[in-house]
Amino acid sequence: MMRISRGPAGVRGALGAATCAAVAVAAFSVTGHARQARTVSDGVYTAEQAKRGQQLYTAQCVSCHGEKLQGVVGPMLMGEGFLSAWSGRSLADLVDKIQLTMPLQTPNSLSRPQAIDIAAYMLQAGSHRAGPTALNDAALKQVTFTAARPPAAATAPAGGVPIASASNLAQFMRGVTFPNANIIFNVQVKDPGADKPSAPVPFDYLLWGYTQYYGWQAVDQAALALTETTPLFLLPGRRCENGRPAPTNKADYQQFTQDLVNLSKDLYRASQSRNQDAVAGMAEKLNDACANCHKVYRDVGTAEGGGLGTDRCRQ
Repeated sequence: MMRISRGPAGVRGALGAATCAAVAVAAFSVTGHARQARTVSDGVYTAEQAKRGQQLYTAQCVSCHGEKLQGVVGPMLMGEGFLSAWSGRSLADLVDKIQLTMPLQTPNSLSRPQAIDIAAYMLQAGSHRAGPTALNDAALKQVTFTAARPPAAATAPAGGVPIASASNLAQFMRGVTFPNANIIFNVQVKDPGADKPSAPVPFDYLLWGYTQYYGWQAVDQAALALTETTPLFLLPGRRCENGRPAPTNKADYQQFTQDLVNLSKDLYRASQSRNQDAVAGMAEKLNDACANCHKVYRDVGTAEGGGLGTDRCRQ
């Protein structure tokens, strides 16, 4: 420890050093706090970055997300739906998604600076002002999207755990509805009562899972899963893949949902008979139940319906 002189000069020196230290600590605290508190509205990118990002966006992103970032077959990249999806998250999360998962057919083909430039353009398109300092990789985690209020529509059942949509409608169907429906459809081409599938070599968790819950048990479970999960199509706050709100308030959409629930219950009863023909005969009804809704809300304006998907989920 350094000894401090007891004379006037020593005291003044000690006080000066203490004052400088206090100022340095305060400055550090303010700077650290400011960095932690920065949001995308605080001028975190430059106009030049956004200009470069617009060129990249036009070349790489516009076919899926639209010229005005309004969403086509991919989600919207500005507006309420976008901000709600990214509420409270860091800009690093957005840049990671751009760099590592986009474009959809050639993921990880963009460099980190390119992904940052595209993010800058998205901020500009969303009316977040530019600033004097270019956005860089080191600053990404210190910039966040403003946290939105939790959806008022989120509900808490008897258990007290709130239920709110975490996926868009396409993600939910691809993760839940699609694989379970395919188990039902597969009964048309394979008898569920056939021999037990053998363990995969080399080991594969997905294929191994089919050896644990297989045959008629898998058909039972698929029918029950469709019965219990289909009502989640109507979960308040659910959005379509292009960012539009799912048409949960439309009478026909509600009826399509109820029809699938009813059919799933019938499928479970048919599965209990362990009769391949009985379940296979209902597979076409399952296909029709899905197609009735798809023709109105999914396929309209898509390649299936003669367009690019701009009208999906239009209410």
